[in-house]
Amino acid sequence: MATAAGEDRDPDRPRVRTEYGVVEGRTGPGGTAVFRGVPYAAPPVGARRFAAPGPPGAWDGVRDAGAYGPTAPKVPYPEAFAALLPDPEIPGDDCLNLNVWTPRPRPGARLPVMVWIHGGALTRGSSAVPVYDGSAFARDGVVLVSVNYRLGVLGYGLFPDAPANRGLLDQIAALTWVRENIAAFGGDPGRVTVFGESAGAISTGALLAAPRAAGLFHRAVLQSGAPEALPRDRVRAMVRRMASLLKVPATAEAFTGVALPDLLAAQATVLRRSSPLVGGPACGLVTDPDTLPQDPLEAAAATDVPLLLGWTAEEHRLWLAPTGAVRLLDRLGPLSVALGRIRSGKDRAAVRALRAERPGAGPADLLGHLLTDRLLRDPLRALATAAGRTEPAFVYEFAWPSGVAGLGSCHALELGFVFDTLDVPEASWLAGPGAPQELAAEMHTAWVRFAVEGDPGWAPWNGSGPPRVFGGPGLEEPRPVTPRVLP
Repeated sequence: MATAAGEDRDPDRPRVRTEYGVVEGRTGPGGTAVFRGVPYAAPPVGARRFAAPGPPGAWDGVRDAGAYGPTAPKVPYPEAFAALLPDPEIPGDDCLNLNVWTPRPRPGARLPVMVWIHGGALTRGSSAVPVYDGSAFARDGVVLVSVNYRLGVLGYGLFPDAPANRGLLDQIAALTWVRENIAAFGGDPGRVTVFGESAGAISTGALLAAPRAAGLFHRAVLQSGAPEALPRDRVRAMVRRMASLLKVPATAEAFTGVALPDLLAAQATVLRRSSPLVGGPACGLVTDPDTLPQDPLEAAAATDVPLLLGWTAEEHRLWLAPTGAVRLLDRLGPLSVALGRIRSGKDRAAVRALRAERPGAGPADLLGHLLTDRLLRDPLRALATAAGRTEPAFVYEFAWPSGVAGLGSCHALELGFVFDTLDVPEASWLAGPGAPQELAAEMHTAWVRFAVEGDPGWAPWNGSGPPRVFGGPGLEEPRPVTPRVLP
């Protein structure tokens, strides 16, 4: 078990001794401390590129933990999304690292811990996104840990000669590091909440289902993502298409010999026609005897872990508005609605109910709601109402509309509110100007309460709703001014 270094000489550079050596962080606001870029596993390079994570090497002396560590290899967002979603890229091999924000970097504090798993469709994102700064959690008495993990084909490509779900194994390795080391940073390894958004919520659902993760955390938050496993054939096809472009066999051994830029370029080419709403070739989690032996939604529903889960009111707007797809789908009219009904598996009665619920929705919005009901809301409701659960599930909806024209209450918009980082310049990329700070305080407080008490401040889900609505119509929040227009 790690212990405090006990040799702090500079109060602005606190030190903590981990299992692998001493790390030196920085003092933050109000006497909090942050340690960035701390390795939890060995660099996944060379023969380790497609291997399960191994332990990091120990180091002598003091390791500087003042800056974010390398991010996992990835390709940039397309231009339309890059203007909305900050995604720093930090070069380096040692990308399996994490960050710790803590109110008191010393043993004995026994503070609740929250572990953040970022989103990005399992192909993009990192813990270095400025909106994910954990200072507000530390300010409010929580030890916040954020994690990098392998992405894309490196983390989720399916090969006959490599373990499946390597990104999930990375996350389990990070949680194991938390169990063994977090007490030295002031955290309680017996009070760990895992939370994530989008692909991070899908990952959280997989952790609920993964036997290897049992006992590593005690509460879970799923934001705009539900437990899922993709068909193995679909993920294997992703690798085969890449292999065809690269002119190598579809094996981990062959892909290890490909230069990383060429590998990422091939991945980008194959994924170009994919989308969360319409499908296509994908890197993703699969059922697997060693890591996910059961469908994640079924397995997660059988667990007794307190849950906080929810969605935004217009998830689909992030995927449709920046590309101009809303205008195209509205022009197609009834064809768009029919496509949404077919792709979602909904019947005509569901469409009629949706029209009654949202009388002003156009064809694009109806399609988007049908598909995101199928992808997100329906499975999250099923998880919240699973038979036999003895622990509560709390359900929310984030309904405040962005100040960026066209986005509405879109996917990922709630993140700056959950982290209470609306003052970070990058938060306005998605939220626009004038986002209400009081709503951020309200939402952030609910997440802290859930981590501390297991209760975010409203009644558990009763099977039919309604969810707790943040920023919904009729509330007196400041409205955005001078909306930013999508490029």
